[in-house]
Amino acid sequence: MKRLFIALLSGTVFFSACTKTSNSDQISASITSDARQVQIQTPQQINAIIKQSIESTGSFNWNDASDLTIYSAVMHSKDHLVSVGYQPADEKNVDQRLSQIHISDAKWKQVKSQVIQLILQEEKAMQPKLTADNVEVWKEFKLPVIDVRIDNFNTIKLLRRSNLIRYVEPMSYEPENYDAVLYNQLEQSISGGSGCGGYVGDPNLIEGDDYVNILPGAKQSWNYTYHNIPQAWNVSTGTGMKIMVIDTGVSPDQDNMNSNFNQGYSSGRTIQKMVTLPGASNADDDCGHGTAMSSTATAPRCTDGNSCGVAYNSSLIICKAVNDVIIDGGDEIKGVSDAYTNAADDPSVKITSMSVGRITGSSQIKDAINYAYGKGKLMFCAGGTSTDYTSWWGVVFPATLPTVEAITGVKNKDKLTACSDCHKGKQIDFVIVMEKSSDKGHPICNAISGDVPSTVGGSSVATSTSAGIAALVWSAHPSETREQILNRLTTTASAYPAKNKNYGYGKLNAYAAIMQ
Repeated sequence: MKRLFIALLSGTVFFSACTKTSNSDQISASITSDARQVQIQTPQQINAIIKQSIESTGSFNWNDASDLTIYSAVMHSKDHLVSVGYQPADEKNVDQRLSQIHISDAKWKQVKSQVIQLILQEEKAMQPKLTADNVEVWKEFKLPVIDVRIDNFNTIKLLRRSNLIRYVEPMSYEPENYDAVLYNQLEQSISGGSGCGGYVGDPNLIEGDDYVNILPGAKQSWNYTYHNIPQAWNVSTGTGMKIMVIDTGVSPDQDNMNSNFNQGYSSGRTIQKMVTLPGASNADDDCGHGTAMSSTATAPRCTDGNSCGVAYNSSLIICKAVNDVIIDGGDEIKGVSDAYTNAADDPSVKITSMSVGRITGSSQIKDAINYAYGKGKLMFCAGGTSTDYTSWWGVVFPATLPTVEAITGVKNKDKLTACSDCHKGKQIDFVIVMEKSSDKGHPICNAISGDVPSTVGGSSVATSTSAGIAALVWSAHPSETREQILNRLTTTASAYPAKNKNYGYGKLNAYAAIMQ
Protein backbone atom coordinates (compact mmCIF):
# COMPACT_ATOMS: atom_id res chain seq x y z
CA MET A 1 0.00 0.00 0.00
CA LYS A 2 1.29 3.45 -0.86
CA ARG A 3 2.62 5.56 1.95
CA LEU A 4 0.18 8.46 2.14
CA PHE A 5 1.32 11.85 3.34
CA ILE A 6 -0.69 13.53 6.09
CA ALA A 7 0.04 17.21 6.60
CA LEU A 8 -2.35 18.68 9.11
CA LEU A 9 -1.33 22.29 9.58
CA SER A 10 -2.62 24.25 12.54
CA GLY A 11 -0.59 27.42 12.13
CA THR A 12 -0.45 30.14 9.49
CA VAL A 13 1.73 29.31 6.49
CA PHE A 14 3.30 31.94 4.23
CA PHE A 15 5.10 31.74 0.89
CA SER A 16 6.81 34.63 -0.83
CA ALA A 17 5.48 35.31 -4.32
CA CYS A 18 7.39 37.49 -6.76
CA THR A 19 5.52 39.21 -9.56
CA LYS A 20 6.62 40.13 -13.07
CA THR A 21 4.86 41.39 -16.18
CA SER A 22 4.30 39.15 -19.21
CA ASN A 23 5.93 40.24 -22.46
CA SER A 24 3.57 38.19 -24.64
CA ASP A 25 0.73 40.08 -26.34
CA GLN A 26 -1.16 36.77 -26.39
CA ILE A 27 -1.65 36.91 -22.64
CA SER A 28 -5.08 38.32 -21.86
CA ALA A 29 -4.10 39.68 -18.45
CA SER A 30 -0.90 40.56 -16.65
CA ILE A 31 -0.37 41.26 -12.99
CA THR A 32 2.16 43.77 -11.70
CA SER A 33 2.92 44.32 -8.05
CA ASP A 34 5.75 44.13 -5.59
CA ALA A 35 6.73 40.88 -3.95
CA ARG A 36 4.33 40.09 -1.15
CA GLN A 37 3.54 37.44 1.40
CA VAL A 38 0.82 34.95 0.45
CA GLN A 39 -1.15 33.31 3.22
CA ILE A 40 -2.03 29.88 1.87
CA GLN A 41 -5.02 27.83 2.92
CA THR A 42 -4.60 24.84 5.21
CA PRO A 43 -5.40 21.32 3.99
CA GLN A 44 -8.52 21.39 6.19
CA GLN A 45 -9.75 24.50 4.38
CA ILE A 46 -9.00 23.02 0.95
CA ASN A 47 -10.72 19.75 1.86
CA ALA A 48 -13.79 21.62 3.10
CA ILE A 49 -14.06 23.34 -0.28
CA ILE A 50 -13.75 20.01 -2.09
CA LYS A 51 -16.28 18.34 0.19
CA GLN A 52 -18.81 21.14 -0.22
CA SER A 53 -18.58 20.90 -4.01
CA ILE A 54 -19.02 17.12 -4.00
CA GLU A 55 -21.98 17.32 -1.64
CA SER A 56 -23.73 19.97 -3.77
CA THR A 57 -22.83 18.90 -7.31
CA GLY A 58 -21.50 15.32 -7.08
CA SER A 59 -17.98 16.21 -8.21
CA PHE A 60 -15.12 18.64 -7.76
CA ASN A 61 -13.36 20.44 -10.61
CA TRP A 62 -10.19 22.44 -9.96
CA ASN A 63 -11.28 24.92 -12.65
CA ASP A 64 -13.99 26.09 -10.25
CA ALA A 65 -11.52 26.77 -7.43
CA SER A 66 -9.87 30.09 -6.68
CA ASP A 67 -6.27 30.97 -7.53
CA LEU A 68 -5.42 30.76 -3.84
CA THR A 69 -7.00 27.34 -3.37
CA ILE A 70 -5.10 25.94 -6.34
CA TYR A 71 -1.82 27.52 -5.21
CA SER A 72 -2.34 26.28 -1.67
CA ALA A 73 -2.96 22.73 -2.92
CA VAL A 74 0.19 22.92 -5.03
CA MET A 75 2.25 24.12 -2.07
CA HIS A 76 0.97 21.33 0.18
CA SER A 77 1.67 18.61 -2.38
CA LYS A 78 5.01 16.86 -2.11
CA ASP A 79 6.26 17.72 -5.61
CA HIS A 80 4.48 21.01 -6.51
CA LEU A 81 3.50 19.53 -9.88
CA VAL A 82 0.86 21.27 -12.00
CA SER A 83 -0.96 20.28 -15.20
CA VAL A 84 -1.27 23.20 -17.61
CA GLY A 85 -3.63 22.65 -20.53
CA TYR A 86 -3.11 25.05 -23.44
CA GLN A 87 -4.70 26.01 -26.75
CA PRO A 88 -4.36 28.64 -29.49
CA ALA A 89 -6.56 31.64 -28.70
CA ASP A 90 -8.80 31.01 -31.72
CA GLU A 91 -9.45 27.32 -30.94
CA LYS A 92 -12.89 26.24 -29.77
CA ASN A 93 -14.33 22.97 -28.41
CA VAL A 94 -10.92 21.40 -27.91
CA ASP A 95 -12.37 18.68 -25.65
CA GLN A 96 -14.44 17.25 -28.50
CA ARG A 97 -11.58 17.38 -31.03
CA LEU A 98 -8.60 16.11 -29.07
CA SER A 99 -8.22 13.00 -31.21
CA GLN A 100 -7.92 15.20 -34.31
CA ILE A 101 -5.43 17.73 -32.92
CA HIS A 102 -1.72 17.42 -33.68
CA ILE A 103 0.32 19.33 -31.14
CA SER A 104 3.31 19.11 -33.47
CA ASP A 105 1.57 21.53 -35.87
CA ALA A 106 3.14 24.97 -36.03
CA LYS A 107 0.44 26.97 -34.27
CA TRP A 108 0.21 24.50 -31.38
CA LYS A 109 4.00 24.45 -31.01
CA GLN A 110 4.06 28.23 -30.98
CA VAL A 111 1.47 28.45 -28.22
CA LYS A 112 3.28 25.84 -26.14
CA SER A 113 6.48 27.85 -26.48
CA GLN A 114 4.69 31.03 -25.36
CA VAL A 115 3.24 29.30 -22.32
CA ILE A 116 6.63 27.85 -21.38
CA GLN A 117 8.16 31.32 -21.62
CA LEU A 118 5.46 32.75 -19.36
CA ILE A 119 6.10 30.01 -16.80
CA LEU A 120 9.85 30.48 -17.11
CA GLN A 121 9.84 34.23 -16.56
CA GLU A 122 7.79 33.90 -13.38
CA GLU A 123 9.33 30.74 -11.96
CA LYS A 124 12.92 31.89 -12.35
CA ALA A 125 12.26 34.15 -9.38
CA MET A 126 11.83 30.98 -7.30
CA GLN A 127 13.94 28.56 -9.37
CA PRO A 128 16.93 30.59 -10.69
CA LYS A 129 18.46 27.63 -12.55
CA LEU A 130 15.29 26.89 -14.50
CA THR A 131 15.59 26.95 -18.31
CA ALA A 132 13.11 26.55 -21.16
CA ASP A 133 14.52 23.08 -21.81
CA ASN A 134 13.68 21.76 -18.34
CA VAL A 135 10.39 23.49 -17.59
CA GLU A 136 8.53 20.32 -18.57
CA VAL A 137 8.83 17.57 -15.98
CA TRP A 138 7.66 14.94 -18.49
CA LYS A 139 7.51 15.35 -22.26
CA GLU A 140 4.06 15.12 -23.81
CA PHE A 141 3.57 14.01 -27.42
CA LYS A 142 -0.20 13.62 -27.82
CA LEU A 143 -2.12 16.07 -25.64
CA PRO A 144 -1.96 19.87 -25.37
CA VAL A 145 -0.75 19.85 -21.78
CA ILE A 146 2.47 20.73 -19.98
CA ASP A 147 3.43 19.15 -16.65
CA VAL A 148 5.52 21.62 -14.65
CA ARG A 149 6.70 22.44 -11.15
CA ILE A 150 5.27 25.75 -9.93
CA ASP A 151 6.38 27.63 -6.81
CA ASN A 152 5.29 31.19 -7.62
CA PHE A 153 1.73 32.31 -6.87
CA ASN A 154 1.99 34.84 -9.67
CA THR A 155 2.55 32.04 -12.19
CA ILE A 156 -0.79 30.49 -11.26
CA LYS A 157 -2.58 33.82 -11.58
CA LEU A 158 -1.05 34.78 -14.91
CA LEU A 159 -1.73 31.37 -16.44
CA ARG A 160 -5.36 31.28 -15.32
CA ARG A 161 -5.98 34.71 -16.86
CA SER A 162 -4.49 33.83 -20.22
CA ASN A 163 -6.66 33.08 -23.25
CA LEU A 164 -4.08 30.43 -24.17
CA ILE A 165 -4.83 28.32 -21.10
CA ARG A 166 -7.60 25.71 -20.67
CA TYR A 167 -6.77 24.67 -17.12
CA VAL A 168 -4.19 24.91 -14.34
CA GLU A 169 -4.44 22.08 -11.79
CA PRO A 170 -2.39 20.59 -8.95
CA MET A 171 -1.40 17.04 -9.84
CA SER A 172 -0.53 15.59 -6.44
CA TYR A 173 -3.19 16.90 -4.07
CA GLU A 174 -5.90 14.47 -2.97
CA PRO A 175 -7.90 15.00 0.25
CA GLU A 176 -7.14 11.63 1.82
CA ASN A 177 -3.44 12.46 1.81
CA TYR A 178 -4.04 15.33 4.19
CA ASP A 179 -6.94 14.20 6.37
CA ALA A 180 -6.38 11.69 9.17
CA VAL A 181 -10.02 10.55 9.26
CA LEU A 182 -10.17 9.88 5.52
CA TYR A 183 -6.79 8.19 5.68
CA ASN A 184 -7.88 5.79 8.42
CA GLN A 185 -11.11 4.93 6.61
CA LEU A 186 -9.23 4.39 3.38
CA GLU A 187 -6.76 2.16 5.18
CA GLN A 188 -9.65 0.06 6.53
CA SER A 189 -11.02 -0.26 3.01
CA ILE A 190 -7.68 -1.33 1.58
CA SER A 191 -7.10 -3.87 4.33
CA GLY A 192 -10.50 -5.28 3.43
CA GLY A 193 -9.22 -6.41 0.04
CA SER A 194 -10.30 -3.61 -2.28
CA GLY A 195 -6.84 -2.12 -2.59
CA CYS A 196 -3.30 -3.54 -2.32
CA GLY A 197 -2.32 -6.72 -0.54
CA GLY A 198 -4.11 -9.92 0.37
CA TYR A 199 -4.29 -11.48 -3.09
CA VAL A 200 -3.07 -14.92 -2.03
CA GLY A 201 -4.64 -18.26 -2.73
CA ASP A 202 -7.58 -19.09 -0.46
CA PRO A 203 -7.58 -22.80 0.49
CA ASN A 204 -11.01 -22.46 2.12
CA LEU A 205 -12.97 -21.82 -1.07
CA ILE A 206 -15.98 -24.13 -1.34
CA GLU A 207 -17.00 -25.92 -4.53
CA GLY A 208 -20.63 -25.21 -5.38
CA ASP A 209 -20.62 -22.04 -3.30
CA ASP A 210 -17.58 -20.00 -4.34
CA TYR A 211 -17.07 -21.70 -7.69
CA VAL A 212 -17.99 -24.59 -9.94
CA ASN A 213 -15.50 -26.79 -11.75
CA ILE A 214 -15.59 -26.54 -15.55
CA LEU A 215 -13.69 -28.28 -18.33
CA PRO A 216 -10.82 -28.74 -18.97
CA GLY A 217 -9.82 -28.09 -15.34
CA ALA A 218 -10.74 -24.51 -14.44
CA LYS A 219 -12.94 -22.85 -11.81
CA GLN A 220 -15.86 -20.63 -12.78
CA SER A 221 -16.70 -17.87 -10.30
CA TRP A 222 -20.06 -18.11 -8.52
CA ASN A 223 -21.27 -14.75 -9.86
CA TYR A 224 -20.96 -15.50 -13.60
CA THR A 225 -24.41 -17.07 -13.83
CA TYR A 226 -26.06 -13.80 -12.72
CA HIS A 227 -24.90 -12.31 -16.02
CA ASN A 228 -25.43 -15.34 -18.26
CA ILE A 229 -21.71 -15.57 -18.96
CA PRO A 230 -21.55 -19.39 -19.16
CA GLN A 231 -24.45 -19.34 -21.63
CA ALA A 232 -22.68 -16.65 -23.65
CA TRP A 233 -19.59 -18.88 -23.87
CA ASN A 234 -21.58 -21.21 -26.13
CA VAL A 235 -21.53 -18.40 -28.70
CA SER A 236 -18.47 -16.26 -27.92
CA THR A 237 -15.31 -16.54 -25.83
CA GLY A 238 -13.71 -13.22 -26.80
CA THR A 239 -11.68 -14.37 -29.78
CA GLY A 240 -10.22 -11.52 -31.82
CA MET A 241 -10.64 -8.91 -29.06
CA LYS A 242 -7.94 -7.13 -27.08
CA ILE A 243 -8.57 -5.49 -23.70
CA MET A 244 -6.23 -2.99 -22.07
CA VAL A 245 -6.33 -3.16 -18.27
CA ILE A 246 -4.95 0.06 -16.76
CA ASP A 247 -3.79 -0.76 -13.25
CA THR A 248 -0.80 -1.74 -11.10
CA GLY A 249 0.73 -4.26 -13.49
CA VAL A 250 0.77 -8.04 -13.32
CA SER A 251 2.57 -10.39 -10.97
CA PRO A 252 5.51 -12.17 -12.66
CA ASP A 253 4.82 -15.10 -10.33
CA GLN A 254 1.33 -15.85 -11.68
CA ASP A 255 2.12 -18.08 -14.65
CA ASN A 256 -1.47 -18.11 -15.93
CA MET A 257 -1.07 -14.40 -16.67
CA ASN A 258 2.38 -14.91 -18.12
CA SER A 259 3.86 -18.00 -19.82
CA ASN A 260 0.68 -20.09 -19.44
CA PHE A 261 -1.72 -17.44 -20.74
CA ASN A 262 -2.52 -19.84 -23.58
CA GLN A 263 -3.59 -23.20 -22.13
CA GLY A 264 -6.62 -25.44 -21.97
CA TYR A 265 -9.49 -23.86 -23.95
CA SER A 266 -7.57 -20.58 -24.36
CA SER A 267 -5.34 -20.34 -27.42
CA GLY A 268 -4.06 -18.12 -30.21
CA ARG A 269 -4.03 -14.91 -28.20
CA THR A 270 -1.38 -12.56 -26.85
CA ILE A 271 -0.47 -10.87 -23.58
CA GLN A 272 1.51 -7.65 -23.67
CA LYS A 273 3.00 -5.74 -20.76
CA MET A 274 3.26 -1.96 -20.90
CA VAL A 275 4.64 0.61 -18.48
CA THR A 276 3.48 4.24 -18.50
CA LEU A 277 4.09 5.08 -14.83
CA PRO A 278 7.11 7.41 -14.76
CA GLY A 279 10.03 5.86 -12.94
CA ALA A 280 8.74 2.29 -13.13
CA SER A 281 11.25 -0.06 -14.75
CA ASN A 282 8.87 -2.97 -15.41
CA ALA A 283 5.22 -3.99 -15.27
CA ASP A 284 5.59 -6.15 -12.15
CA ASP A 285 2.61 -5.85 -9.82
CA ASP A 286 3.74 -4.86 -6.31
CA CYS A 287 0.13 -4.38 -5.24
CA GLY A 288 -1.79 -7.42 -6.51
CA HIS A 289 -4.75 -5.41 -7.74
CA GLY A 290 -3.69 -5.37 -11.40
CA THR A 291 -3.20 -9.14 -11.41
CA ALA A 292 -6.70 -9.64 -9.98
CA MET A 293 -8.32 -7.31 -12.51
CA SER A 294 -6.46 -8.72 -15.51
CA SER A 295 -7.34 -12.28 -14.55
CA THR A 296 -11.01 -11.46 -13.99
CA ALA A 297 -11.23 -10.14 -17.53
CA THR A 298 -8.99 -12.60 -19.41
CA ALA A 299 -7.48 -15.44 -17.34
CA PRO A 300 -7.29 -18.67 -19.36
CA ARG A 301 -9.87 -21.43 -19.17
CA CYS A 302 -7.09 -23.55 -17.82
CA THR A 303 -6.16 -27.11 -16.92
CA ASP A 304 -4.47 -26.32 -13.60
CA GLY A 305 -7.47 -25.58 -11.37
CA ASN A 306 -7.20 -21.80 -11.38
CA SER A 307 -10.01 -19.28 -11.92
CA CYS A 308 -11.28 -18.61 -15.44
CA GLY A 309 -11.64 -15.10 -16.82
CA VAL A 310 -14.79 -13.80 -18.49
CA ALA A 311 -13.26 -13.33 -21.96
CA TYR A 312 -10.88 -16.25 -21.79
CA ASN A 313 -9.91 -16.06 -25.47
CA SER A 314 -9.35 -12.30 -25.62
CA SER A 315 -5.87 -10.85 -25.82
CA LEU A 316 -4.63 -8.57 -23.07
CA ILE A 317 -2.47 -5.50 -22.62
CA ILE A 318 -1.75 -4.97 -18.94
CA CYS A 319 -0.54 -1.40 -18.44
CA LYS A 320 1.23 -0.44 -15.24
CA ALA A 321 0.08 3.17 -14.83
CA VAL A 322 -0.27 3.51 -11.04
CA ASN A 323 1.31 2.29 -7.82
CA ASP A 324 -1.98 1.41 -6.17
CA VAL A 325 -5.73 2.02 -6.37
CA ILE A 326 -5.68 5.76 -5.72
CA ILE A 327 -4.49 8.15 -8.44
CA ASP A 328 -3.02 10.68 -6.02
CA GLY A 329 0.43 11.42 -7.42
CA GLY A 330 1.54 13.50 -10.38
CA ASP A 331 3.41 10.50 -11.75
CA GLU A 332 0.17 8.47 -11.64
CA ILE A 333 -1.80 11.17 -13.48
CA LYS A 334 0.86 11.08 -16.18
CA GLY A 335 0.84 7.26 -16.14
CA VAL A 336 -2.93 7.01 -16.55
CA SER A 337 -2.99 9.74 -19.18
CA ASP A 338 -0.33 8.00 -21.26
CA ALA A 339 -2.12 4.67 -20.85
CA TYR A 340 -5.27 6.05 -22.46
CA THR A 341 -3.44 7.75 -25.32
CA ASN A 342 -1.53 4.52 -26.00
CA ALA A 343 -4.80 2.58 -26.06
CA ALA A 344 -6.29 5.20 -28.36
CA ASP A 345 -3.49 4.90 -30.88
CA ASP A 346 -3.53 1.09 -30.93
CA PRO A 347 -6.19 -0.01 -33.44
CA SER A 348 -6.18 -3.54 -32.00
CA VAL A 349 -7.44 -2.28 -28.62
CA LYS A 350 -11.20 -1.70 -28.53
CA ILE A 351 -11.89 -1.93 -24.78
CA THR A 352 -10.18 -0.49 -21.73
CA SER A 353 -10.81 -1.31 -18.08
CA MET A 354 -9.60 0.84 -15.19
CA SER A 355 -10.50 -0.01 -11.59
CA VAL A 356 -8.63 2.85 -9.92
CA GLY A 357 -9.68 6.46 -9.36
CA ARG A 358 -9.52 9.66 -7.32
CA ILE A 359 -11.79 12.06 -5.44
CA THR A 360 -10.97 15.23 -7.37
CA GLY A 361 -11.04 15.56 -11.12
CA SER A 362 -8.00 15.66 -13.40
CA SER A 363 -8.35 17.55 -16.67
CA GLN A 364 -5.21 15.87 -17.99
CA ILE A 365 -6.78 12.42 -17.55
CA LYS A 366 -10.03 13.79 -18.96
CA ASP A 367 -8.10 14.98 -22.02
CA ALA A 368 -6.62 11.51 -22.49
CA ILE A 369 -10.01 9.84 -22.14
CA ASN A 370 -11.57 12.27 -24.62
CA TYR A 371 -8.68 11.51 -26.98
CA ALA A 372 -9.42 7.78 -26.68
CA TYR A 373 -13.17 8.33 -26.98
CA GLY A 374 -12.60 10.18 -30.24
CA LYS A 375 -10.89 7.05 -31.56
CA GLY A 376 -13.80 4.77 -30.78
CA LYS A 377 -12.67 3.07 -27.57
CA LEU A 378 -15.20 1.58 -25.16
CA MET A 379 -13.95 2.46 -21.68
CA PHE A 380 -15.06 1.01 -18.34
CA CYS A 381 -14.21 2.76 -15.06
CA ALA A 382 -14.89 1.81 -11.45
CA GLY A 383 -17.47 3.84 -9.56
CA GLY A 384 -15.55 3.55 -6.30
CA THR A 385 -15.10 1.37 -3.24
CA SER A 386 -14.60 2.63 0.29
CA THR A 387 -16.16 2.73 3.75
CA ASP A 388 -18.50 5.03 5.68
CA TYR A 389 -17.29 8.32 4.21
CA THR A 390 -19.18 7.48 1.01
CA SER A 391 -22.05 9.52 2.44
CA TRP A 392 -20.38 12.60 0.97
CA TRP A 393 -18.07 11.06 -1.63
CA GLY A 394 -20.12 9.54 -4.43
CA VAL A 395 -18.90 8.13 -7.74
CA VAL A 396 -15.16 8.65 -8.16
CA PHE A 397 -13.31 10.26 -11.03
CA PRO A 398 -12.97 9.37 -13.90
CA ALA A 399 -16.15 7.26 -13.69
CA THR A 400 -17.98 10.59 -13.40
CA LEU A 401 -17.18 11.40 -17.03
CA PRO A 402 -19.90 10.89 -19.66
CA THR A 403 -17.43 9.37 -22.12
CA VAL A 404 -16.83 6.26 -19.97
CA GLU A 405 -19.08 3.50 -18.65
CA ALA A 406 -19.23 3.79 -14.87
CA ILE A 407 -19.58 0.46 -13.07
CA THR A 408 -20.38 -0.52 -9.50
CA GLY A 409 -21.02 -3.76 -7.64
CA VAL A 410 -24.25 -5.12 -6.15
CA LYS A 411 -25.32 -8.00 -3.93
CA ASN A 412 -26.99 -11.16 -5.24
CA LYS A 413 -30.49 -9.92 -4.42
CA ASP A 414 -33.49 -9.46 -6.71
CA LYS A 415 -33.59 -5.78 -5.78
CA LEU A 416 -30.53 -3.80 -6.81
CA THR A 417 -28.51 -3.25 -3.63
CA ALA A 418 -24.98 -1.89 -3.53
CA CYS A 419 -22.23 -4.08 -2.12
CA SER A 420 -21.11 -3.20 1.39
CA ASP A 421 -18.36 -0.83 0.23
CA CYS A 422 -19.48 0.08 -3.30
CA HIS A 423 -20.23 3.63 -4.38
CA LYS A 424 -23.45 4.41 -6.23
CA GLY A 425 -24.94 7.46 -7.90
CA LYS A 426 -26.46 9.02 -10.99
CA GLN A 427 -23.26 8.56 -13.04
CA ILE A 428 -23.37 4.75 -12.78
CA ASP A 429 -24.22 3.03 -16.08
CA PHE A 430 -24.21 -0.70 -15.23
CA VAL A 431 -23.76 -3.03 -12.27
CA ILE A 432 -22.28 -6.46 -11.66
CA VAL A 433 -23.29 -8.94 -8.96
CA MET A 434 -20.15 -9.46 -6.89
CA GLU A 435 -21.13 -9.86 -3.24
CA LYS A 436 -23.08 -12.65 -1.56
CA SER A 437 -25.75 -11.47 0.84
CA SER A 438 -25.14 -14.46 3.09
CA ASP A 439 -21.47 -14.05 3.93
CA LYS A 440 -20.21 -11.07 1.86
CA GLY A 441 -18.22 -13.49 -0.29
CA HIS A 442 -16.61 -12.08 -3.43
CA PRO A 443 -15.76 -13.46 -6.91
CA ILE A 444 -12.67 -15.58 -7.41
CA CYS A 445 -9.62 -14.41 -9.37
CA ASN A 446 -6.01 -15.46 -9.95
CA ALA A 447 -3.79 -14.98 -6.90
CA ILE A 448 -0.39 -13.31 -7.18
CA SER A 449 1.09 -16.81 -7.54
CA GLY A 450 0.00 -20.43 -7.66
CA ASP A 451 -3.10 -22.21 -8.93
CA VAL A 452 -5.33 -21.73 -5.87
CA PRO A 453 -7.63 -18.75 -6.61
CA SER A 454 -7.95 -15.66 -4.46
CA THR A 455 -11.02 -13.42 -4.18
CA VAL A 456 -11.60 -9.74 -4.95
CA GLY A 457 -14.48 -7.36 -4.30
CA GLY A 458 -15.71 -3.84 -4.79
CA SER A 459 -16.50 -1.88 -7.92
CA SER A 460 -13.03 -2.95 -9.10
CA VAL A 461 -14.01 -6.52 -9.95
CA ALA A 462 -17.36 -5.29 -11.28
CA THR A 463 -15.49 -3.12 -13.79
CA SER A 464 -13.12 -5.79 -15.11
CA THR A 465 -16.05 -8.22 -15.34
CA SER A 466 -17.96 -5.68 -17.43
CA ALA A 467 -15.00 -5.24 -19.76
CA GLY A 468 -14.87 -9.02 -20.23
CA ILE A 469 -18.59 -9.13 -21.04
CA ALA A 470 -18.17 -6.34 -23.59
CA ALA A 471 -15.36 -8.36 -25.21
CA LEU A 472 -17.65 -11.39 -25.53
CA VAL A 473 -20.32 -9.26 -27.20
CA TRP A 474 -17.94 -7.41 -29.54
CA SER A 475 -16.21 -10.64 -30.50
CA ALA A 476 -19.57 -12.00 -31.66
CA HIS A 477 -20.21 -8.83 -33.70
CA PRO A 478 -16.75 -7.66 -34.81
CA SER A 479 -17.97 -5.30 -37.53
CA GLU A 480 -20.10 -3.22 -35.19
CA THR A 481 -19.14 0.17 -33.74
CA ARG A 482 -18.72 1.10 -30.11
CA GLU A 483 -22.15 2.70 -30.15
CA GLN A 484 -23.78 -0.45 -31.50
CA ILE A 485 -22.08 -2.66 -28.90
CA LEU A 486 -23.04 -0.24 -26.15
CA ASN A 487 -26.63 -0.29 -27.37
CA ARG A 488 -26.65 -4.09 -27.09
CA LEU A 489 -25.34 -3.90 -23.53
CA THR A 490 -27.81 -1.18 -22.55
CA THR A 491 -31.02 -2.53 -24.05
CA THR A 492 -30.52 -6.00 -22.55
CA ALA A 493 -29.55 -4.83 -19.05
CA SER A 494 -31.96 -5.65 -16.23
CA ALA A 495 -33.39 -2.18 -15.57
CA TYR A 496 -33.78 -1.04 -19.18
CA PRO A 497 -35.54 1.11 -20.45
CA ALA A 498 -35.50 3.01 -17.16
CA LYS A 499 -32.24 4.27 -15.73
CA ASN A 500 -32.03 3.82 -11.98
CA LYS A 501 -30.83 6.89 -10.09
CA ASN A 502 -28.07 4.87 -8.41
CA TYR A 503 -27.48 1.78 -10.56
CA GLY A 504 -27.81 2.89 -14.16
CA TYR A 505 -29.42 0.35 -16.50
CA GLY A 506 -28.82 -2.46 -14.04
CA LYS A 507 -27.16 -5.86 -14.41
CA LEU A 508 -25.43 -6.71 -17.68
CA ASN A 509 -26.65 -9.80 -19.54
CA ALA A 510 -23.86 -11.21 -21.72
CA TYR A 511 -25.91 -13.81 -23.59
CA ALA A 512 -28.87 -11.53 -24.28
CA ALA A 513 -26.56 -8.78 -25.55
CA ILE A 514 -24.92 -11.20 -27.99
CA MET A 515 -28.17 -12.67 -29.25
CA GLN A 516 -30.21 -9.47 -29.56
